[in-house]
Amino acid sequence: MSTSPKSPSPAPGTSPQSAARRAAPAPAPTSASPEPAPVEATQSQAVQPIPGFGRIPVANVEPVIEGGAYPAKAVVDEWFPVTANVFREGHDCVNATAVLSSPDGRELSFGMKQLEPKGLDIWEGWVCPDAEGDWTFRIEGWSDDWATIHHHCVARFTAEVDVPLACQEFVHVVSQAAEAAEAAGDTTTAKQLQAKIDMMLPEAPVESLLETVNSGALAAAMDIYRPRALVSATQEFPLRVDRKRALYSSWYEFFPRSQGAWWDEEKKVWHSGTFAKSHERLEAAAAMGFDIVYLPPIHPIGTAFRKGRNNSLEPSELDPGSPWAIGNTEGGHDAIHPDLGTLEDFDDFVAKAKALGLEIALDFALQASPDHPWVSEHPDFFTTRVDGTIAYAENPPKKYQDIYPINFDNDRDGIYHESLRILRFWIDRGVTVFRVDNPHTKPVDFWAWLLDQVHRTNPEVIFLAEAFTRPEMMKALGKVGFHLSYTYFTWRNTRQELIDYALELARESAHCFRPSFWPSTPDINPAFLHSGNPAAFTIRAVLAATMSPSWGVYSGYELCEHEVFRPGGEEYLNSEKYEYRPRDWDAQPNLSMLLGTLNRIRREHGALQQLRKIDFHSAWNDQVIAFSKMDRDDRVIVVCSLDPWNPQTTDVYLDMSALGLDPHAMLEVTDELTGNTWTWGSRNWVELTPANPAHILRVTPR
Repeated sequence: MSTSPKSPSPAPGTSPQSAARRAAPAPAPTSASPEPAPVEATQSQAVQPIPGFGRIPVANVEPVIEGGAYPAKAVVDEWFPVTANVFREGHDCVNATAVLSSPDGRELSFGMKQLEPKGLDIWEGWVCPDAEGDWTFRIEGWSDDWATIHHHCVARFTAEVDVPLACQEFVHVVSQAAEAAEAAGDTTTAKQLQAKIDMMLPEAPVESLLETVNSGALAAAMDIYRPRALVSATQEFPLRVDRKRALYSSWYEFFPRSQGAWWDEEKKVWHSGTFAKSHERLEAAAAMGFDIVYLPPIHPIGTAFRKGRNNSLEPSELDPGSPWAIGNTEGGHDAIHPDLGTLEDFDDFVAKAKALGLEIALDFALQASPDHPWVSEHPDFFTTRVDGTIAYAENPPKKYQDIYPINFDNDRDGIYHESLRILRFWIDRGVTVFRVDNPHTKPVDFWAWLLDQVHRTNPEVIFLAEAFTRPEMMKALGKVGFHLSYTYFTWRNTRQELIDYALELARESAHCFRPSFWPSTPDINPAFLHSGNPAAFTIRAVLAATMSPSWGVYSGYELCEHEVFRPGGEEYLNSEKYEYRPRDWDAQPNLSMLLGTLNRIRREHGALQQLRKIDFHSAWNDQVIAFSKMDRDDRVIVVCSLDPWNPQTTDVYLDMSALGLDPHAMLEVTDELTGNTWTWGSRNWVELTPANPAHILRVTPR
C-alpha cells in the first residue's frame, strides 16, 4: 500500500498556509521566466557547506602569488613566514597550524602564533621545507578548547565562581591531551598530565588551582598535545623549493676575450683571449671564494653597424664589437665566437670550473645582429616596419642599429621553441645558470612558459634577471619563475634608503623576488665609486655581501676601476663592452683579499646566507648603518660607515629582542675582518675610518 509523504510541520511563527506555499513545487520555467528558485532544504536532507569559509574562518593567506597561479619561493632548509587571519564567532579561542606537503606526500606541521594587536586576528608561523621540489601548503584554523578553558579557569578561580565546573572542564580537556600523549608513545608526558588532572580538586585552595593551571610544564605539554576541534583547512597553495644556490650565491663576471688578450705591435692587431687562457681567471675566482662565474655572450658578433670604442658609431677594423650584437655567418646563439675557441674548448672550460667548485653562468640575450642567421632563416622573428626594413633597437633619440629586437607575436611558436632549444643546448653542455639580458623587454607570459619548460626537465637550472626597471615588472619576472634579480641596490646610498630597501626585500617581496646585490656592472659605473677611493669600493662590497644572500662583482672591481666616459654619467671610459681590457691583476690598489674574506665570512655564517631575518639598530650618526642577521643560533652584527673620506664615530644601540637575547645580556663580539674582540651590551661606542670602514661581528652571548 502506498502512502503520501507527510508534509513537514510548519516552523514556529509561520502559518500552515505560508508553509504550504513554500513547500509547493515551483512551476516549470518558460523561455521568458527567470531561473527557478532553489528548493528549500528539509530537515532530512544533509546540509551542504557553501564554498568559502570553513567552520573556523581562515582568510588572507600569504604567501600566495596571483591567487595561486604561481608558486611562492623557498629553498631547502629555509625558514620563512606564512600568515593568515584566523577568527570565529563569539569569544571562544582559535588557533592555527601551517602544514607543508612535500612532493613525495609527507606532511610537516608548524604551529602558528597570534600577532599583536590581537584584535586584528593575524596569525604567523615560520615553516621550513627539507627537500627540493614542488610543494604545497595550507593553513588549518581550529577551535582551541584548551586556550578557552584555561581562560575560563583563571577567571573563575580568581573570582571563586563556578569552581567545580571549571575543574570539570579542565579535566575534560587535559584528559584528551593525556590520551593523545599516550597514543604517541610519550608516556612521560601522559603521566605529567595525569598528575595535573589529579590535582584539579574543587575543594583545593584556589591559589593551588591557579598554580596548577598556569604551570609552565602543563603549558609545554598542552602546546604539543592539546585537542584540535573543528579543524578547517584552506585550499592547498603552491610552493617551489629550489636548491640553496637559488638564494645564496657569490658571482664573479669576466669577459673571456680580455683574459690573455695582447697587442701585436708588429702586425698592429689585437689577439683575443680564449677559453683556454681563461682557466687562470677561474682559479682566481675560486680562490676569492666565488660560487658562480658569469660570462657575457660568447657567440659570434655581427659586423653590420658594429660599435667601436666607447660606443662609437665609427668602428675601426680592430674593434671587436659588442658581444650583445649576437650572430653572423659563423653562427648564432648556439655557436662559439671563433676567437674564443671551439665548443670542445668551452667544454674543457666548464669542466675546469666544476673541478674548482664553480658553476658557469651564460648570458642569454634574446636579440640578434643584422647578420644573425635568424634574419634570413626566420624573418618573422623580427618586426618589419612600414618601409619594409627590419626594426632595430632604439630608445629615441638613441639608436642601436647593431641589434634587432625579437618580436614575440609574429611567430610565437617559432621563437618560443627556438629559445627553449638554445637553453637546452647549453644545459646539455653543463651550464646550470643563466643571466638573462633585459628580460623586461620581453613578454612576461613568454618567460612563464619558457622557465616552466626548463623546470620540468632541469629544476636545478637557475635564472638571474638583469632587469633594472619598474618595480612591478621586476616582481612579475620573479613571480613567473626567475630565481634571482638585479636590484636598485646600486643606487641606494643613504642610510634610510638602504634600510627601507632592505626591509622591503626581506619583509614584503621575499616570497616572489630574490635579490642579488651588485655594486657595479659593465653597464653601470655608479657615482659613489667615481672617485676611485678604495674605501668607497670596500663600503659597497661589505654592504652587498652582508645585506643580501646573493651578490656579485664585475672584474676590475677589485682594482677599483672607476673612470667615467663623461662627467655625471654612468658609462665607463674605455668600456670593456666594446674593446679588449687585459688587466694587471697585481696592480694597486687591490681588493682581491677583501673579496675573498667577505666570501669566507659568508660561507661560515648561515645568518648571511638568508634574506628574511634582518633587523636594523639605532645609531645617532646617520653616516653609520648598523644591522643584524640571524639564522637559528648564528648571529652577525654589521656596522658600516657610509662615508669613504672621513672617520665616523657613533653609539650603536642594539635591540636585544631582535637578537633573541635578554635586554641586559652581555655579548662577546669578534670582528671577522680584523680578528679584534670586544665586550658589547645594549649601547656601544664605535669608531670607523676609511682604512677600516666596517665591522662584521660574530656574536657570542656571555
